[in-house]
Formats: sequence, structure tokens, C-alpha cells
Amino acid sequence: MNETQHRPVLVVDCGAQYAQLIARRVREASVYSEIVPHSMSAEAMLAKNPAAVILSGGPSSVYEAGAPQIDPALFEAGLPVMGICYGFQAMAKAMGGTVAKTGLREYGRTQASVGTAGTALAGSPAVQEVWMSHGDSVHEAPPGFEVLATTEGAPVAAFENLDKRMCGVQWHPEVKHSPLGQHAIENFLYNVAGLQPDWTSSNVIDEQVERIRAQVGDKRVICALSGGVDSAVAAAIVQKAVGDQLTCIHVDHGLMRAGEVEQIEKDFVASTGVRLIIRDEKERFLSALAGVSDPETKRKIIGREFIRVFEDSARQVVEEAGAHGEDVEFLVQGTLYPDVVESGGGEGAANIKSHHNVGGLPDDLQFSLVEPLRALFKDEVRAVGRELGIPEEIVGRQPFPGPGLGIRIIGEVTWERLEILRRADAIAREELTKAGLDDQIWQCPVVLLADVRSVGVQGDGRTYGHPIVLRPVSSEDAMTADWSRLPYDVLAHISNRITNEVAEVNRVVVDVTSKPPGTIEWE
Repeated sequence: MNETQHRPVLVVDCGAQYAQLIARRVREASVYSEIVPHSMSAEAMLAKNPAAVILSGGPSSVYEAGAPQIDPALFEAGLPVMGICYGFQAMAKAMGGTVAKTGLREYGRTQASVGTAGTALAGSPAVQEVWMSHGDSVHEAPPGFEVLATTEGAPVAAFENLDKRMCGVQWHPEVKHSPLGQHAIENFLYNVAGLQPDWTSSNVIDEQVERIRAQVGDKRVICALSGGVDSAVAAAIVQKAVGDQLTCIHVDHGLMRAGEVEQIEKDFVASTGVRLIIRDEKERFLSALAGVSDPETKRKIIGREFIRVFEDSARQVVEEAGAHGEDVEFLVQGTLYPDVVESGGGEGAANIKSHHNVGGLPDDLQFSLVEPLRALFKDEVRAVGRELGIPEEIVGRQPFPGPGLGIRIIGEVTWERLEILRRADAIAREELTKAGLDDQIWQCPVVLLADVRSVGVQGDGRTYGHPIVLRPVSSEDAMTADWSRLPYDVLAHISNRITNEVAEVNRVVVDVTSKPPGTIEWE
């Protein structure tokens, strides 16, 4: 079932590194998209009532045994279809074209020569820079398809058949290294498929308000309010839908950063007027986490304890409202589309890690979930939040995981370790803000390597302190990320302050790994 009333553009994942990025680019064009696996039958895809289909790239060769196969019925369904890289070759082969090795691989920046631009490449210059990653090429376009572009290693680098509303490119238009890539995607969406750019913040709000009212009726609802942008925007949408039927619960699990509980109480309540209950549950969570070092186990414990607290809070809400016998049936969570994909909740998606509000929920959950942001990427959530009038201090806040500092301590979580990390994190955040860098980075997790000791020299003596890792990253939607190149003087100042002011730390390092292969959080 679609997460919205919009007919989706289905992005068929053929094993691509960038399938999520393709979906994101379609959203940038104000058109709704969803990701589905290549193994899905055409019948199942058509049951989603798609407006169009985009076939992603992938590492395989179309003629190899075991390569991703696209159900041929999809090409006979009359839908607009765009192929990208592997998807381009799969379309060519299925429609009667020829795909083979050229002997000349193309990886990275490549010059594409555009002959007849047609509709798919309308507005393109005669030569444009594109991002390639292929060893096979389309040698002959399928019958009825017009060749639009070539490269040195690809005799057919782009083609179209407007009668069938099909087109494709050998390169990757979804990456920023193809400067005109978004233009090509929009040409397909608007001019080949004939779609309208009607996926907007206002439409999202209206659709979700209608959906929530139908789901909840006159029942009571509680919201898991972490203080981050996701839960704040989710709460604001639900409040718009059901008003005082909503009570927000903030669980102070002891895993928050310095000053955050106070900020939640002040900023969110002031901006929305919502009823907020703060539960001090530090001892409960730390007791449950005692002796646990495995990341997945920590996430699942935190998710389980969250729900147990919410169940108890639901009884408190009913008692305080004097609603005898009226149970709270619904729990609001700020689950996002990347959470669903990374937790294996997307169809055919790999389980990268359990997000506490997706894969970390207990099996005996007593609530029905209300997840108004489940179809959205992070920047779409921010746009919705601004549309709802939520203050920039909340909407523009850097992402912070629901399990909090519990997954930024590598090793067992203890109160002493939390206090060490809180102090180091506060210094890093303060210095990044002072340097005016908040808008230039997606987020900067600060990680404590609690089970590691490093040798240091402090006060003319030998020390065995903890290393701290700074993980500044730049991203658009958290599906991919690169490490942020922060100025050396800022990094030096942060390091000096942490090692001077946090006695237990004697080393600060910077994580310079992109995503993939690393995730943004360490656990």
C-alpha cells in the first residue's frame, strides 16, 4: 500500500549503490517515488498503480547467469520507463537491442556527445560531462528507438522511443558528478512520462492529516518525542490532525546530550502548545544496558524499554484525563524512509541495522503505530516542519539518533562514560557553531571508544585515556554521505579543548570514511 495518495514512480533496485539517490532525485522534482526490488513481479508492481518506472544501475552484466532480471511484462504494460546504467542495458536487451563488452570500460567523468537531443535530453549541449560506471555497452538500440548520445566506450549512450514512452541513459544522472543529470530525470518525468510536479510540503501535510484522522478516530494518542526534528514534525502533524487527543512523552533515558531535555521542554512546548510529559527513566535504561556491548543488542534493549515506558505513560495519560476505561491505542513515531530502507523494511531491502523505531521494537507491542513521516527523506521533513511553523531551532537541528549516546559509546554504557561523552560532545558542538559551520555539515557524531585505552602524556606524566572520534559528515538525505573537510584550526581547537577539559580523554581523531562503506553512526 502506498504511503501517500500519489501514484508513485517506482525505482526498481537492480543492486545499485544509488537506488535511494534516484528516488531522492525524483522527489526533488516534486514527484513521489518508492523503491522496489528487481525481483518483484510486474503484476506486483502494477498493483501499486505506478505513474512511471525507473530501472536503476547495478554491478552485474545483463548476459551473466544470475544477473538481475526485469519481468518482461513490465515493458508491455504501457508504463513510461527510464533505464539508468544497468537498467538501460536491461531495457535495451529486453526490447531487442544488443548489449556486449566493448573492451573499453568507462568509470568516472566522461564526455558524452549528444546528436539528436530528442525529448529525453532536450536542452542538452552537444557535449556534456557525465558520470559513467560500466564495462558493458549497448551496441545496437532496440527497433524503434532513436540513439541520442554516444561516448568513446558506448556506441549507444542514450536512446528514446516516445511512442512507447521509454528512454534511457548509460550514465548516472542521479549523482552530482553528472551536472545535467537532474535535468535528464526531469525531462523523463515531465516530458516523456507527462507527470505533474505535485509532491509538495502542503500536499504531504494535507494527506497525512486526512490519513491520521481516519486511522485514529476519537482515540487517544501518545507521541514519542525525542526532541529531534523527526519526532517534533511528526508530533506537529498529529496535533494538527487530532488536537488535544495527543499527549507527547519525552523519555529522559540518560542518553541525551548536555542541555537537551531542558531545550525540549522550553522550545517545543512554547512553539506548539502541546501537552508534554517528561519521564525520568535514567536508572531503568542504565540498568537494562549494564554489561551489554553488542550494538544490535543495545539498540533492541533501548527500543524495548522505550515501549515499556510508553505503555506505563499511556496509563498515566488516561488517569490524568479522567477517562475511565479509555485506553491509549496509538503511538506516534518519527520514522523516516531511510530508517525503513536500512532496517530491511523496504521491499527487498537489506537489513543494515535496526533503528530503534523500526527494527528495534518488541514483538509484543501494545500500540498501533502512527508514522506520518514514513515516506519522507530528512530534508522533506524539514520542509514540512517549516510549513507547519515549527521554529528553526528545532527544524534545522542536526540529526540525533533515538538511542542517543548509547550507540556513540563503543562498549558498555555506564553513567561515567556518558558524562565523559556529554562533555566532549558539548565542546565539539559549541566550537562548530562558533566557527559558523553548522550549515555546512549534516551532523557530527562524537564517539567514545570506551573499550580502548591509548597512551598519552599529560602533566608530565604517562596516561591511559580514552580516544574520542569526531565524525563530521556532509549529506543530503543520509542514504549516502561524505566526511566534511573541516578547517584544521577548528579541529585543532576542538581537540585541544577536549583533551584539556575532559580529563579522561587524551586523544582526539577524525573519521574520514564516506558512506558507503561506513555508516554515519558507528553503531
